[in-house]
Amino acid sequence: MTIAWPQSADESAQTPNTAEDILRHAREAVPFLREWAADIEAARRLPEDVVDLLRRNGVFRAAAPKDRGGPELTSIQQTELIETLATGDVSTAWCAMIGMDSGIYAGYLEEEAVQEFYGDLDTPNSGWIHPQGRAERVPGGYRVSGHWRFGSGSTHCDVLVAGCQVFKDGQPETDPVTGDPVHWRVMVARPDQYEIVDTWFTTGLAGSGSRDYKVTDLFVPEQHSFSFHVPRRTGPLHATPDAILRKMSGVPLGLARAAIDHVRDLAHSRVDRETGTPWTQNPRVQSTLARAEMELNAARAAVYSGLQEQWAALERGDETTARQRTATALARYHAFRTARNIVTVLFDLVGGSSIYREKSPLDRWLRDANTMCQHAVAQESILELTGQVLLGGESRSPFF
Repeated sequence: MTIAWPQSADESAQTPNTAEDILRHAREAVPFLREWAADIEAARRLPEDVVDLLRRNGVFRAAAPKDRGGPELTSIQQTELIETLATGDVSTAWCAMIGMDSGIYAGYLEEEAVQEFYGDLDTPNSGWIHPQGRAERVPGGYRVSGHWRFGSGSTHCDVLVAGCQVFKDGQPETDPVTGDPVHWRVMVARPDQYEIVDTWFTTGLAGSGSRDYKVTDLFVPEQHSFSFHVPRRTGPLHATPDAILRKMSGVPLGLARAAIDHVRDLAHSRVDRETGTPWTQNPRVQSTLARAEMELNAARAAVYSGLQEQWAALERGDETTARQRTATALARYHAFRTARNIVTVLFDLVGGSSIYREKSPLDRWLRDANTMCQHAVAQESILELTGQVLLGGESRSPFF
């Protein structure tokens, strides 16, 4: 399909390269993303026009450092960017959130590899980083085999990463930095080096194209792999591995914002069938919307206050406290769960007309909310892990 995306008045204009300009372009794109959200879902991937829009508007370069010519958005600004895009289309925001990891991953690689894979700041990234694959150590690098799920954006990415456990002579290798029994490394390669498997037939986030990918005996040079324990750059985006997760909250926050605004607009044209009372005067509608607004504001405040406190500590070079390390994880969990609850309540409030996917976005948003809450960051295990840290225990996760 051909999409009439907004064009710059000056077609030769450079890609926006400041937080202010990138966020402004994102806001301008929201109406167009809303218009085409159903088509994005039907395609089960981001159309090239959408990918080009994100690239042209500076989304994929958001985390690229300033000394490489990038805008180097803070984690707070990255979250705001994803939140804005999610008010237009959730799958697009999800892919943008994954795609801009290119600027973060580049900070773990040697310069030669950075230039090879991320020399173009507008490179979209994809891949599943958890050590689901196997990397057998060989001279000069690794022989990689595995099958990974959830390759969000794998249908349009320029770089596809894969998390692996390292083996040597057939035996698990101990992590040389931490001493952990599992040596976890992330392999960096091109998508055409893998077999992309179209498994992405889901209820929600259908447009994210989060397909499986697999490979057998792929040689990956040592310099094309990295460990989150060995950053090559300094600063808040590389001080702790959770930088890739911090912006995730923007997706549910933007989804909930869009759903509330949609029902508020709808209320001006609806009348209660039983009483004939306009929705704007209906106490049930008023209290439901007020409660949704309250819950979203609380969730959003927790996300941004936690990110701001963490960022300030990392900028100072301080070692973060247990409370600071867990606050962002708990706020992220809460944002996902709160968004799903808000969309569910609004779906019920609107009633029967919610179920018609061609007439109401609430059907798609409900399915998106349920699907995104199956991500690891929104699972009950997060409460167990963070609770253990808050009670003085050791974290079993590298992300907090």
